[in-house]
Amino acid sequence: MRPEDLRLYTPAVYTIRVVGILDERWSGYFGGLDIKAEPTGNDSRPITTLTGPMADQAALHGLLNALYE
Repeated sequence: MRPEDLRLYTPAVYTIRVVGILDERWSGYFGGLDIKAEPTGNDSRPITTLTGPMADQAALHGLLNALYE
């Protein structure tokens, strides 16, 4: 997406990476985001990537708060 395509009234697609494993069961809780857990190496903890559109900044803030808790 080009910067000029972004508008205040359209959803944006976000990619959020967290340490640890969240499986697909969390997808509904996180508004249907795609969830992919991947190992990072022999001694490292896995990384989960959440990808998908968020309706607005309030939805993004809610998701980040849920991850924090």
